[in-house]
Amino acid sequence: MQIKVLVAYASKYGSTQEVAEAIAATLRESGLVVDLEPMREVKALEEYTAVVLGAPLYMLHLHKDARGFLSKHCEALTGLPVAIFALGPFHDEEEEWKEAREQLDKELAKFPWLTPIAIEIFGGKFDPAKLRFPDNLLAILPASPLRKMPASDIRDWTAIHAWASNLATQLQPALAQ
Repeated sequence: MQIKVLVAYASKYGSTQEVAEAIAATLRESGLVVDLEPMREVKALEEYTAVVLGAPLYMLHLHKDARGFLSKHCEALTGLPVAIFALGPFHDEEEEWKEAREQLDKELAKFPWLTPIAIEIFGGKFDPAKLRFPDNLLAILPASPLRKMPASDIRDWTAIHAWASNLATQLQPALAQ
């Protein structure tokens, strides 16, 4: 049986899309057939044998497209291996990573039927020059954690590719032997 994987992503400014593209490429290099789609464009999951979902954490919540995707496709997802990645921290500080994982776990707990085979948090990218309304207004508020924050990109491409390679091995155990 051919393994066909959907890598579906939600992305507000393109950073999560770039990570999803890298994960899809790594899965393809491992011999899997992969489709890459924005979550909001996915209509059905019948043709897939596994699903990888990627979304950013914004203001302590999983991107709304991810929440909608999980709700819309809950029945199909209960019968498939599902892996999840999220982009969160903008700084390489242990407390920020811990907080991002706690927030992701809290968001995923809203979908108790979901039992992912893998969950990972990757560092995020922040570019204040690309913020659009209303995020650009939030970034200038005195109490905002984004206020005067410099641009950063702590996505670890080596870790991203390693996670995707490990995931490919999980999805095709017969080929890994």
